[in-house]
Amino acid sequence: MEIATVRRTLNHTLTELQRAIDRYAVAVAADLYALAWQQAAGAPPSETREQRAQLKGLKEILGSRRWQEEERRQAAAAPPKPVPSQARPASAAPRVLPDAARAGEPVVRSPRRKPSSSPAPRRSSVPPVPVSVPTPTPIPAPAPSPVGTPVVADRTPRRQEPALLETGQLWEIATELRPLLEQTARAGAVVTWPQIHKRLPSLPRLHADDQCVLLWLVDEDGRKGEPLLSALVTVGDRQMHPRFPAVAEQLGWAAPAGTRPDTAWSYEVLKVHQHWRHRR
Repeated sequence: MEIATVRRTLNHTLTELQRAIDRYAVAVAADLYALAWQQAAGAPPSETREQRAQLKGLKEILGSRRWQEEERRQAAAAPPKPVPSQARPASAAPRVLPDAARAGEPVVRSPRRKPSSSPAPRRSSVPPVPVSVPTPTPIPAPAPSPVGTPVVADRTPRRQEPALLETGQLWEIATELRPLLEQTARAGAVVTWPQIHKRLPSLPRLHADDQCVLLWLVDEDGRKGEPLLSALVTVGDRQMHPRFPAVAEQLGWAAPAGTRPDTAWSYEVLKVHQHWRHRR
């Protein structure tokens, strides 16, 4: 889809979203808000900067206390949805027992049970013989390891990776993440993903691939020639994130020939701090 078409469609959705907010149409506004982010993902972030800023302002309205109270009120006033009645199982045909059948008429058997060729066993009047159950043999405990032998502890299962987010959700999160990284750059600091989650409490758990996409979107939204804000996301004690070179390469960044990646990364962090030091 062409960028002009994306903008035109997105602007129309934003207009309808604003009308829904003015009417306090909670359900319609929620659907239009999600649709707007999906449409914004159809163009590069730098081409929808104005529309995404408008969406960010509308999100504050949709997350306000007054809007949430209206959402609860409409949910309570909505008529309950009818529960679909379960279809009753068809009644089986009546069984006709052999002794009740009239002479000359066939015996009607139950369709659920197949006739057996062997006669039914008679119930014996002799009490059953008790069967002795063998006592389970206890399993001996493992012998202690000799001194000096390393003990292999049971490994705890790895934490399951969260599911990948939709493209519209990633665009929405990147729009909120960029101002945070700009603030970090102005402070001359770096930040880790756990610290980002503390500063953005609404941020869900992210798959490692989604983290890379978010950092790419943040820098794709910047001006041409700006240093990479994604360099500020570190691990451990101010160490380069292992995925930064891959993200930066997608943005056209490459370490100078003969320079170690961590050295080139440190220089990029310095450039980010100098670029944003006096910007507001």
